[in-house]
Amino acid sequence: MILGNLRSLGFGTYDAGIMALTSLLVCAEAEAVDVLSRVLQDLDIEVEVSTNAKAALASARVRHFDAVVVDCQEEASGLSIIAQLRRLPENGNAIVIALVSSQSPAREVLSQGADFLIYQPVSRERALDSLRAARGLIRQERRITPRIPVHVQALLDFPGKEKAEATLLELSESGLGLRSQEQLPPACKAYLQFSLEESESLVRLSGEVMWEDRTGRVGIRFLNVPQTSKRILHRWVEQHVIPAPSGPPSVKALAPDDVNSRLSAGLGLLSACTADRRNLPRRACSLGAEVYGEDGSVPHRSTLSDISTGGCYIETPEPFPQGTIVTIVVRTAKGKVCVAGRVESMNPGYGMGVRFTLNQEGGPQVEQLIACAESESEVKG
Repeated sequence: MILGNLRSLGFGTYDAGIMALTSLLVCAEAEAVDVLSRVLQDLDIEVEVSTNAKAALASARVRHFDAVVVDCQEEASGLSIIAQLRRLPENGNAIVIALVSSQSPAREVLSQGADFLIYQPVSRERALDSLRAARGLIRQERRITPRIPVHVQALLDFPGKEKAEATLLELSESGLGLRSQEQLPPACKAYLQFSLEESESLVRLSGEVMWEDRTGRVGIRFLNVPQTSKRILHRWVEQHVIPAPSGPPSVKALAPDDVNSRLSAGLGLLSACTADRRNLPRRACSLGAEVYGEDGSVPHRSTLSDISTGGCYIETPEPFPQGTIVTIVVRTAKGKVCVAGRVESMNPGYGMGVRFTLNQEGGPQVEQLIACAESESEVKG
């Protein structure tokens, strides 16, 4: 058994006043154990390693783990461990990560109780992507601020998709859970607008995707909430939370059909193989830009947050109206890149989606702009 002592190993600061995150790694393959143990410890997650099912289940009967990683390359044995784990009161709600081969029946593994998958051979990059996402799920399960069940329709914009329909399932002042028919890119920015029952005013805000499961449920942490929307949310939350004499506040019963379902049940196939999913329609970036309207006189200093060969999203507190012809200027060490486009969508207070106007000169300029985004990504990586 290996126990990760975070403080002595120097993996981040550890506050004794905050419960440490814990994990159980059930695997006999030395190389995979080494990679996963290091990644878990780097993420400030204490790890206990067990090389056989009997010892692992014995430990799981007497100790709670936030996450359990199970080697399922021997499919029957791995699925048996997961099934028995799910029946244990101490760990029935633990986040379960299955280690599988590319030939494994992924849907079957997920249906048997795994929350998401990591494919063998385990690389540090692949493990870090998936386990970092799992840590986000665990911390959401421990949140003090209650999420209040709702059933509200919303419009959702994210890279590659505008005005997608979604249904809010839970809501707090710091984040929300929703269901969408659209698959959102991992860790992308999203822009939402919706109206709550007690208010005629629209709530508009931006957030970051923290997790997404195989059923279409998505968890979003708020990034930017304008004051008007913040007041609406605060007032609404106050009306639906019952103060408790001690301990965290409780939530007034509301009763949508799926309130009792565990909204952060897992990442499914989305985050499980993030490192293998590079074919998204747009590349995330953070490029400083000057955007000019049709008169071309006053530059609007903005940020390009994603880009493709067909368009980009520009973050700016003062987006241009839909249909406006704009010129985007990005200054690089090699010179100035200018691209023309048309505003296809706008989110007041946040930004606008722009479709590039491609011509004989515009094509090479767009290629240069994408090259700038790729270069920036490589520098950050």
